[in-house]
Amino acid sequence: MQILRWFLKVFVICSMLQVFPLTLPQTISKAPANCSDADRAALLGFKAKILKDSTDSFSSWIGRDCCGGDWEGVECNPAGRVNTLALQRPVRDSTLYMKGALSSSLGNLLFLEVLVISGMKLITGPIPESLSNLTRLKQLVLEDNGLQGNIPSGLGHLPFLQTLSLAGNHLTGTVPPSLGNLRNLVLLNMGRNSLTGPIPSSFKTLVHLQSFDLSFNLFSGTVPEFLGQFHNNTFIDLSNNKLSGHLPVSMFNLVSLSDLSLSHNQLTGSIPDQVGNLKSLNSLSLSHNKFIGPIPGSISGLQKLWSLNLSRNGFSNPLPAISSKGIPSLLSIDLSFNNLSLGTVPKWIIDRQLSDVNLAGCKIRGAFPKFRPDSLSSIDLSDNFLTGSISTYFTNMTSLQKLKLSNNQLKFDLSELVMPDGISTVDLHSNQVFGSLSSVLNNRTSSFLEVIDVSNNLVSGTIPEFTEGLSLKLLNIGSNKIAGPVPGSISNLVELERLDVSRNQITGTIPTSLGQLVKLQWLDVSVNQLTGEIPSSLLGIKSMRHANFRANRLCGEIPQGRPYNIFPASTYAYNLCLCGKPLQPCKGKKQEMGQ
Repeated sequence: MQILRWFLKVFVICSMLQVFPLTLPQTISKAPANCSDADRAALLGFKAKILKDSTDSFSSWIGRDCCGGDWEGVECNPAGRVNTLALQRPVRDSTLYMKGALSSSLGNLLFLEVLVISGMKLITGPIPESLSNLTRLKQLVLEDNGLQGNIPSGLGHLPFLQTLSLAGNHLTGTVPPSLGNLRNLVLLNMGRNSLTGPIPSSFKTLVHLQSFDLSFNLFSGTVPEFLGQFHNNTFIDLSNNKLSGHLPVSMFNLVSLSDLSLSHNQLTGSIPDQVGNLKSLNSLSLSHNKFIGPIPGSISGLQKLWSLNLSRNGFSNPLPAISSKGIPSLLSIDLSFNNLSLGTVPKWIIDRQLSDVNLAGCKIRGAFPKFRPDSLSSIDLSDNFLTGSISTYFTNMTSLQKLKLSNNQLKFDLSELVMPDGISTVDLHSNQVFGSLSSVLNNRTSSFLEVIDVSNNLVSGTIPEFTEGLSLKLLNIGSNKIAGPVPGSISNLVELERLDVSRNQITGTIPTSLGQLVKLQWLDVSVNQLTGEIPSSLLGIKSMRHANFRANRLCGEIPQGRPYNIFPASTYAYNLCLCGKPLQPCKGKKQEMGQ
């Protein structure tokens, strides 16, 4: 679902930019004159404030002529005045960055039309007030840096600005009302900051907006009624804020809107029937709010809707009766954790060629439903009342990647379970599954498999040997009836981040090879019958955040290094004779102060 929403977001923005492309200013074929002394001085003033440049962009900033085409990211008009400064970190290379601050000298580039400094991560400090001098500016993109402080009110004095993106920084405070003066804005993105207060009422003048993103902030108040005046808008994302109140009916007049996300807020009321007016809608996400009432049947008229996410609200029965021709483009549906009592999965969901089906906590009963097998990549039917076996259901689901069926009443032998080769997640915890782990973990286990959770079942036998080439990141087999030792070949799980074998009947010692799992963050071996010492090799795992060794038969000195010597004493309680920080000193050994 997350991948699909990301694809939708990129698709919508790219489609919008075909109407208004984020391009550099066009120049005529005549070669520009040598750059002006003032512009070169302004650029070098900017460079001087960047203390480290691992992108190596500035290595080309040599010589007196910044308009000759050699200065990376710099372009000029025919008169030799800088009109473009565009420095962007390559998307796929996270090791590149610039460290420093934005110089106020940028405000001296008076002919600048495009200013793009994005993805540099470690450019901190405030946005210079001097940028208000750039009255020719059309595109200002300062996203994914480390900028701090308030948004300067002077940015509202840039009359030709069409693109403003300050997303992905650490900006705080309220949005200055002066930004409502930017009446030519087509794209406004302030997402992923810490901005507060209401959405400014002055924004009602931004009637040319095609993309509006304030997601992942701390905005409060209501969703403004004036959003219904943005008739050209194709993309609205106000998710992950603190917005409250009802949805304004005016919003459903936006016939060009293709992506609407209001998830993770505190919105109340019901979805108006007018939602059916959004004929261009591709994606609708209202999850994690406080909506109530039935889901309106008018959604069946949304012919272009790909993704529908209404999870974690208070929606109730009846579910709308949707014909086979309703919502024909639907690929992903999430109705999880509402007040729905479906009993069985509706026919209009089962018979569709869907990619993602998420109906967790929808009070579905009986046998596992028979979905169309040819297209499903993700199924989440956890927290329901499913019974019986699922052992042969997934044989033909060649596209299946994620299967979540936890907290049901399923009862079957693991040895009968057949999973497709490309599956990455299998979550069966809290059922009545029995049999041996060797059925799912063996030399035929797919290298795509990253998550196995069969905890709180009736699984028995021993922990099998692990072969090389596995990609497991999470292995949870806690609260079962598994006996025998932890095999030394556990070290082959080089990608493992979380290991839980607690509440079993595991014996033997903790293998020293466990210390080779350098990505491990969570380890729980509690309530077993382990003996011997906690191996000091675990000190090599620098990423460890949580560990639990309680209620075993362990003895000897706890590894004396972080984080093991600062975990709470309860981490080591109810063992035979563990000693050393955070417990009492080992006999005959004086603990060093401050270790």
